Amino acid sequence: MSTPRNYFSLVKFSHTIFALPFAMIGFSLGSADRAGTPGKPLWLLFCLVLVCMVTARSAAMAFNRYLDRQFDAKNPRTAIREIPRGIISPASALRFVLVNGILFMTAAWFINSACFFLSPVALFVVLFYSYTKRFTSLCHLVLGLGLSLAPLGAYIAVTGSFAVLPILFSGTVLCWVSGFDIIYALQDEEFDKTEHLHSIPVAMGKKRALWVSRLLHTFSAVLVLTAGWYGHFGMWYFAGVVLFIGMLVYQHSIVSPGNLSRVNIAFMTANGIASVVFAVFAITDILLHVT
Repeated sequence: MSTPRNYFSLVKFSHTIFALPFAMIGFSLGSADRAGTPGKPLWLLFCLVLVCMVTARSAAMAFNRYLDRQFDAKNPRTAIREIPRGIISPASALRFVLVNGILFMTAAWFINSACFFLSPVALFVVLFYSYTKRFTSLCHLVLGLGLSLAPLGAYIAVTGSFAVLPILFSGTVLCWVSGFDIIYALQDEEFDKTEHLHSIPVAMGKKRALWVSRLLHTFSAVLVLTAGWYGHFGMWYFAGVVLFIGMLVYQHSIVSPGNLSRVNIAFMTANGIASVVFAVFAITDILLHVT
């Protein structure tokens, strides 16, 4: 019988660390912009945003595992996943997707009308990603787009409106995630070719794919700096930017076309640190400006 631990493993719950800190930045920006105006209690909105983050990502990851189950079973790197091993059945995984999708839209309904009406669009984007590797090498950008909704969505949850600054953070996430997903996809270049799946490494080879990743991470750095300038942030924010960009540079320094042994360090450790540390510094700066 499947346990909650199996489902946590199925959706790689620890990978929530990538987008969640940026969602907290968006939430903090929204709280600062809403200061002094009536509305739902911030603690309630915070809890609802967390529910939306966890359920949307869980639905997306479980759907990806469900849809890719036949490919995962053939790939030695992924054959240990829960569905290929029979720990979780495909039907159970699909039910898990449905439950999380319903919870996501329900939480969005309790937040505000803007979030509720936008929730099907967000859900479509994060679920659609799983199909894209079947027909386009730009699948990495679709994944980036899905995670980039976090800071903007959290801001809308608090304010009920759009703004330029959270959009800049969403652009930062889009380029950042797309770039590191290309690095992660280097591991499966040969397998993807055999199965006629699409990715930047398949289309361009490892060396050129790494250059595309570097370009995307350069755009991410430019956008996070632009957000700092546009938002009139202080030294705490820019200290976080230095660390964030430093981790981008670091992950490219440890991965090369001829040596992929440290891809997981670049993917999980470097990007997890980049996200969390930058968010701590950025939110500190926001709170100091508000108080």
